[in-house]
Amino acid sequence: MQIDCIGDIHGCFDELSLLVEKLGYVKKDDLYLHPDGRKLAFIGDLTDRGPRSLDVIELVSKLVEAGHAFYVPGNHCDKLYRYFLGRKVQQTHGLETTVAELQAVDNRRYKKIKAAFMKLIETSPLYQVLDHKQLVVAHAGIQAKDIGQTTKRVKTFVLYGDITGETNPDGTPVRRDWAQHYQGDAWVVYGHTPVKEARFVHRTVNIDTGCVFGGKLSALRYPEMTVVDVPSSLPYVEEKFRSFD
Repeated sequence: MQIDCIGDIHGCFDELSLLVEKLGYVKKDDLYLHPDGRKLAFIGDLTDRGPRSLDVIELVSKLVEAGHAFYVPGNHCDKLYRYFLGRKVQQTHGLETTVAELQAVDNRRYKKIKAAFMKLIETSPLYQVLDHKQLVVAHAGIQAKDIGQTTKRVKTFVLYGDITGETNPDGTPVRRDWAQHYQGDAWVVYGHTPVKEARFVHRTVNIDTGCVFGGKLSALRYPEMTVVDVPSSLPYVEEKFRSFD
């Protein structure tokens, strides 16, 4: 199985288009197909903060529905889903940009995007176990002992990482570096925490290279385990990237 895992997009549709073309995918009837039959895998956080979240939703939902891509939800995806359900969610940390986009479109497109996104969430697993259990795609990661489980605790870990319950000065949750302790046989590809370069630790790869913060949009080619990226068009925000030194 040949898969290209793409990190947190956060509404950066232009960079997404450039990246899939750089990976060798060819656009056909609003879809991107690879001549060698490779498939895309999106690791969540499709929306928020970036300029074209709705276009990202439309493309990814079409690819997944057509069977050309895999998808797992991120914490921002989960929050947008709850917004669409009518739950009380704070329009902060990026959701306000997606809501502004939604409010700017006509009612027909709004309903179409809402239906496509809700179907995407409701028909996708919490994390994907692929290639005969050799590859796991999970938004914020997963511990080896939890692969195969979908408890509330596992869901929290997959969406938010190994959180301590404490917060940093900027209000973001304190997260442990779970990858340092991962001892599983499967490769785990994840994102959620922006890093300047794709980070390989044991058999884990963080491919969120902070496109929406002026970094790069990155893809991990599996099973080659090589990284392909394109630069962001957005301003660089140094403090948004985590250093593990």
